[in-house]
Amino acid sequence: MSNDFTYIITSTPFDENYQPADSTRITTNFANLARGESSRENLRNTLRMVDGRFNGLANWDNPKADRYSLELQIISVDIDIKGNGERFPCIEILKTNIIDHKTGKRIEGIAGNNFSSYVRDYDFSVLLLDHNKGQSSFSFPDNFGDLHGKLFKDFLNSDTYKANFRKPPVICLSVSNNKIYHRTGNQHPVLGVEYQPNESSLTEQYFKKMGFEVRYFMPPNSVAPLAFYFFGDLLSDYTNIELISTISTMETFQKIYRPEIYNANAIAGNHYQPNLKHPDHSLTQVVYDREERSQLAIKQGKFAEEHFIKPYQSVLDQWSRNYA
Repeated sequence: MSNDFTYIITSTPFDENYQPADSTRITTNFANLARGESSRENLRNTLRMVDGRFNGLANWDNPKADRYSLELQIISVDIDIKGNGERFPCIEILKTNIIDHKTGKRIEGIAGNNFSSYVRDYDFSVLLLDHNKGQSSFSFPDNFGDLHGKLFKDFLNSDTYKANFRKPPVICLSVSNNKIYHRTGNQHPVLGVEYQPNESSLTEQYFKKMGFEVRYFMPPNSVAPLAFYFFGDLLSDYTNIELISTISTMETFQKIYRPEIYNANAIAGNHYQPNLKHPDHSLTQVVYDREERSQLAIKQGKFAEEHFIKPYQSVLDQWSRNYA
C-alpha cells in the first residue's frame, strides 16, 4: 500500500535541563516531572533512580554498581496528512541508550517504553465518554480504536521509522487495577516471574489494534508485575541489556506515579490484584500531581478533536476504510 501520510521525527534529550515542547501532552510522564519549581530536582532524582535500578539489574561484571548510565531521548512524531506542511503531534515515545563506562561504548537501547498520544486521549476522554452519556450500561462505539491502531501501524511500516530504529518498539505500562494476575512457573533472568491476567483489559484490546501482543513480568526485586507490549518475540528479539533499559526507566516512572502498586512495602503474591488505594506504600522524592493529570486528559482529547479529527475527518475516514 502506498503511504499517503508523512511522518516527521524530532528528538529531545530527557535530562535535568529538559523543558517540554509546546506540542507535548502535559500529562505525559516525562513532561509532568518537568513542571513547577521542583522540576530540575524532580528530573535529577528520577534519572538517579533509573541509573540505580539499571545497575542493580545489570549486576554482572559490575561490582560497584556504577558501570552503566542511561541516556533517554524523547521521540516526537508529527503527522502531515495532506503533504502541505501542516503537522499534528501524533505520538511521543522514549528511546533508551546505554553508556558503558567500563568499555566507553554507547549501546543502543529500545524505542517505545512510554507511549503518549493525543488521538488516544480523544478516543478515551471524548469519544468514549460522549458515547456513554445517559446510557444505563457501558459500551464501546463501533470501530473504537481502529483509526488510532491503523495510524500507529502505518508509522511503524513507514520509511521514517525504519530509518531511525533497528527494532520494533516495546511499550511498558502499569497493570490494571481491576484485573487479577496469577503467577506462573515461567521465569526470565531479567524480566523475572511471569504473571497472567484473569481476563483481557481495555488497554490490552486497544493496543492489540495497534498490532501489539502483551506479557506480564515482575522483574527481580520488584514488588508488582509490569505489562510489556511488543511485536515478535519479547524474550528472544531483545538483549538482556536492552530489556533492562526499559525496565529501569518505566519502573521508575511507575514508582513515582503509582507508588501504591510499584512502591508498595509488600511483594505481589501468587494471586495479585493491584490496588490504587493501598495504604502500605512509600513515596519517592519526586513531586507529581495525579489529580491534575486526569483532568487534563479531557482537554487534550478536545485538542485532538478540534485540530485533527474534525479538520481531516473525511480524509481519515477514507484512508481508514482503504487501509490494508
